[in-house]
Amino acid sequence: MPQLLSAKEQSLFRTVVRNYEDKQYKKGIKAADQILKKNPKHGDTLAMKALIMNSQGKTDEAFALGKVALQCDMKSHVCWHVYGLLYRAVKNFEEAIKAYKFALRLEPESQQIQRDLALLQVQMRDYQGYLASRRSMLTARPSIRQNWTALAVAHHLNGDLTEAERVLTSYEETLKNPPSKTDFENSEAVMYKNSLIAEQGEYQKALDHLESAGKHNLDRLAVLELRATYLAKLGKSEDAVQAYRALIDRNSEYKTYYDSLIEVMGISKDNQAKKAVYGEYAEKYPRCDAARRLPLDFLEGDEFRGAADQYLHRMLDKGVPSTFANLKNLYSDRPKKEVISSLVQQYIDGGKSEANEEPKRSGDTSKGASSAFYFLAQHYNYYLSRELDKAMDYIDKAIELEPQSVDFHLTKARIWKNYGDAPKASEIMEYARTLDTRDRHINTKAAKYQLRANDGVAALKTMGMFTRAETVGGPLVDLHDMQCVWFLTEDGQSYARQGKWGLALKRFNSIYNIFDVWQEDQFDFHSFSLRKGQIRAYVDMMRWEDQLREHPFYTRAALSAVDVYLKIHDRPLLNGANGISEVNGEDAAERKRVAKKARKDAQKAEREAEAKKNEPNKASKDGDNDAKKKDDDPDGVKLAATTEPMKDAMKFVTPLLQFSPKSIDAQTAGFEVYIRRKKYVLALKCLLAASALDSHNSKVHQQIVSFKLALDRDSESLAPKTAEVIKSEFKLLPALLSPKDSPSIEKDIASVLQLPTITFGAAQEALELLNSWKSGEVVTFKTSAEKKWPKAKIFA
Repeated sequence: MPQLLSAKEQSLFRTVVRNYEDKQYKKGIKAADQILKKNPKHGDTLAMKALIMNSQGKTDEAFALGKVALQCDMKSHVCWHVYGLLYRAVKNFEEAIKAYKFALRLEPESQQIQRDLALLQVQMRDYQGYLASRRSMLTARPSIRQNWTALAVAHHLNGDLTEAERVLTSYEETLKNPPSKTDFENSEAVMYKNSLIAEQGEYQKALDHLESAGKHNLDRLAVLELRATYLAKLGKSEDAVQAYRALIDRNSEYKTYYDSLIEVMGISKDNQAKKAVYGEYAEKYPRCDAARRLPLDFLEGDEFRGAADQYLHRMLDKGVPSTFANLKNLYSDRPKKEVISSLVQQYIDGGKSEANEEPKRSGDTSKGASSAFYFLAQHYNYYLSRELDKAMDYIDKAIELEPQSVDFHLTKARIWKNYGDAPKASEIMEYARTLDTRDRHINTKAAKYQLRANDGVAALKTMGMFTRAETVGGPLVDLHDMQCVWFLTEDGQSYARQGKWGLALKRFNSIYNIFDVWQEDQFDFHSFSLRKGQIRAYVDMMRWEDQLREHPFYTRAALSAVDVYLKIHDRPLLNGANGISEVNGEDAAERKRVAKKARKDAQKAEREAEAKKNEPNKASKDGDNDAKKKDDDPDGVKLAATTEPMKDAMKFVTPLLQFSPKSIDAQTAGFEVYIRRKKYVLALKCLLAASALDSHNSKVHQQIVSFKLALDRDSESLAPKTAEVIKSEFKLLPALLSPKDSPSIEKDIASVLQLPTITFGAAQEALELLNSWKSGEVVTFKTSAEKKWPKAKIFA
């Protein structure tokens, strides 16, 4: 039976609750102890004390006390609610939902429990449960607009657009007075309803709604864009043309407006008509760049040459640094690429424009010349037109004219990078940084190049110039706190190149955790967005979160992590976390000794971390927060000493294959992990997917051979059904090709240097592959590659 409190103690219990809400944790504990002194088995007080202890960072003690509270009073909704909150705090949302449901059975009218349950249901994408919770909350309090909006969102997320629209309409019918025109929440609700109508494909209805309810909407740009879109979809060309012209008048640099205007005018295939439209806006807006640049995409021959000459002359005279960046997507068209380079060369040689035989103004000569040299340096550094010696010659000429230009030195560093000389590239980039020490962009580039040169200490020092000086732990901790993913990725890859696998895995796992944080951070927006009425942004966020791990940042870090785990599996560590050694694969005793030593190092690190954790805190009042930040594996010893590297790699591989199935790198990484785990059907699935994406890829060819060899080796141990599936699906290996023909395969790999489009990065990968096979072609390959990239250190 639950203990009953006196009136005085009930007042004291309300004080405990208030202290928790005000974050006065010490006072709350003191008040709870006063109640428990006379009523040691009062479940609600024990539960509140557990909640306060959890807020102080004492999670284990809080859970223990929470269980005691439930034992004392199993029929208390407070105890069950608190138990759910404790599970929510440790991100165990499934158990938290169960606890909330128990609490709700005991107290069906509790809005707080219902709200907490709904938030967890939408976080877990339990849309059916979320719908039921929101319907219940609306029934209980129909006068609150937020409840109506939330129910509409629940129907929307559940795929029922018609019902979502009906809910919003029902709420509008309950209003006695129309909302103010400056009511932001109503403005957003109107636009959200309009988006629901349009998403159902009812564009005429959406247009009518927009011109009535949305006529005075606060988001004027969205109204104009949607109106133009609806008119275009309804085939009302004349009105759509006027709508898109109005949008161009608002923003004459937005390419999408021009594309849409040309489409609704019906002149998509008439180059002369399109040219006239762009010419009209180029004349109307003399400073507009888009109207002059976009015609270069479709013009051909002499027309292209004339327009390109005018554009280049205009941009180079002004010394616009982004000129090459604006034009490089034309380089996929070889004739246009050649025309552009010849025009810039003529600009340098003749000092005149072909289009108008007027010489350049004398005041612009120096700026124009340096800009032209800079353009050609980028042109010859670009992978579709790469001639690095010419690129270096032109950038040196540009620097001679403007020796203090940050952009020029930055490009020179890029040229050295493409030569394959990372230390020299880093040196030049660092000099560029000193030319403008207040520019965060060049500071970041300098740090990146230092990491590429494996100088992590210098990179951290460089980044430290723009991090908070007061951060405990220095710049690296601040970069973690700021979730600076690019730095952590580059740092991890640098450690991987140096063979410091523990630190590399430390960085890649940090990135994995950052993506988890981004996944969890949406939790606060489930209530915030509804409270603020930002519904359209909220729905967009939910859709983005559902595809979060297809982000290139995750893909890059995950592939790097998998590569390290593969190396750990294939070649065990000799010196704990951050040292490697060549270990004879046939020497089983040596392999066991290596693994044993790695495990001992990990156990020692774990004991030291535990000892530090148990030390009394002598620091400051914020000791609990400090304890949370303590890292029990700062060098990644335990990560690198894993006895199941392929199992650990699966943590990275699974999201890769789920969210990036069209990435050949993801499929080849999945194959490498599955083949080592002897999951042959899954390995074959990845191999077939990779082959479908690019059947000529050298890595795919290598994996086909590896798969055949693995099947031959383990054919007797395969289950009959597995063998039957593999036999029916695995038809990639040509009948005439034997896996034993490795010399011919190695020669094929070595011959990639003859390809005209071969890049330095691809040559690097080919060399790594030949090295991993201990191929006899390595020396020949290096000799040929050194002739092609004489300044590259890796081929020396």
